[in-house]
Amino acid sequence: MAPHHRRRRWVAIALATLVALAAIVLLVGFGGSAPSPSSTSLPRHGFFDRISKLAGSGAGSLAARETAAESAAINRTLSYTPYVRIAGAQHREIALTFDDGPGPYTPEVLAILEREDVPATFFEVGVLERYFYDSTAAIVADGDVIGDHTETHPPMSMLSAASQRRQLLQEAAAIGRHGAPFPRLFRPPYGMWNATTLALLHRYRMLMVLWTVDTSDYRRPGVAAIVTAALSGARPGAIILLHDAGGERSQTVAALPRIIAGLRRRHYRLVTVPRLLLDNPPPRVQNIASVIGAGG
Repeated sequence: MAPHHRRRRWVAIALATLVALAAIVLLVGFGGSAPSPSSTSLPRHGFFDRISKLAGSGAGSLAARETAAESAAINRTLSYTPYVRIAGAQHREIALTFDDGPGPYTPEVLAILEREDVPATFFEVGVLERYFYDSTAAIVADGDVIGDHTETHPPMSMLSAASQRRQLLQEAAAIGRHGAPFPRLFRPPYGMWNATTLALLHRYRMLMVLWTVDTSDYRRPGVAAIVTAALSGARPGAIILLHDAGGERSQTVAALPRIIAGLRRRHYRLVTVPRLLLDNPPPRVQNIASVIGAGG
């Protein structure tokens, strides 16, 4: 089965069911009887085959159309900026992102996201796929987005062009072995990159995704501090940086439900980065000075 998001699939099924019911009402009429098969030009099973296709995950499905629209949004963003730190403020939406996985705490993060019905974006390190590939497969099955965070998490600006290229492509191959498509998004470890990095991203049609809010959860400052950092920096179009691996992440796991609840109380909708870009085209000017060489 092609990758799809369980929540997205249920929405598609619900929409398709409503369309089917509306069509039946139209065919039957108000108080009338259904026309005989010979009195309609619709194929006997064609209509419901179409509904099934829309609710699925293959070509022509609602999920596939949404994925294509999100990819187009990335392309539009790349037409005027090679990186984003924040999306637009057209809608009250925020993206939660997780770096350095997959790891031993990733299943707990995924369980919370599934329970709370929240999509997210994961920037993964390729070498960890050797040990925690089950989590990558689960992320793909859930329909969440996986971005490139290099093969071994080096500071990209300190590498040659050939080494940077290997870091990008080896990670892409690693997640590809577990069902993920070639990543359209990249996050530089430690917030470090250079002109060579941008040239490679341009070559592979990848967008560099930085962050609006760094929760500094990797420092293990305490659950309350992580929650406060996430909520105090929240604003429409924000991209929040968290970590599901790269160290002991029990504080992040404990903070996550409180972050989600707090954002929802503020009437934010939580979306993936591609969806954020689709609904909220980013401003052309991205103030990135404060995130260079920080976090990630």
